Amino acid sequence: MKNLEKDKLETLLSIIKENPALDIAHFTDQDNLLIELLNDYCIQKDYGYKLNLLDNSIKEDISQKYDIHTKVDFFHLQRKSYLIQAKQYDFVFVTATVDSDIESDFLKRLHQVIRNAGNLIIFIKKEDYTLRYRWIELLEEHNYVATNTIDNLCNDYDILITKKMHGWGK
Repeated sequence: MKNLEKDKLETLLSIIKENPALDIAHFTDQDNLLIELLNDYCIQKDYGYKLNLLDNSIKEDISQKYDIHTKVDFFHLQRKSYLIQAKQYDFVFVTATVDSDIESDFLKRLHQVIRNAGNLIIFIKKEDYTLRYRWIELLEEHNYVATNTIDNLCNDYDILITKKMHGWGK
């Protein structure tokens, strides 16, 4: 997730409406600007922020770099269930590369931890249309609705935003 623009990401964070006790999760495989912005935003608003690192080699550096407010864990996408504390997250950001052979399972497992009407925000390398349309089809297949693509915010990434609706899916 190189070349993320701070002002563009701050604009993206404006979609988060102020509510008490929001919880945000982030899946990433490298240190990036979004970690810093989400961490600072959650500290400012007193929201929960769970950073799920897919690469254990960066855990120590990131844990030292960011305030204790952020819960940082190494996370295996292949695990059977992502359910830790029931439907917990209002927003889930994905800046990690998810292998194509587990994309479907990833979305199914995320569905268990996103609160009803919660948002899933996925960053995709710009102009990888095959990947974008595959994600859109998978999102629909796994009961995510109101999927939109923001293709003019970041120079290097398209952003998929979708919603888990109450009563849809599992």
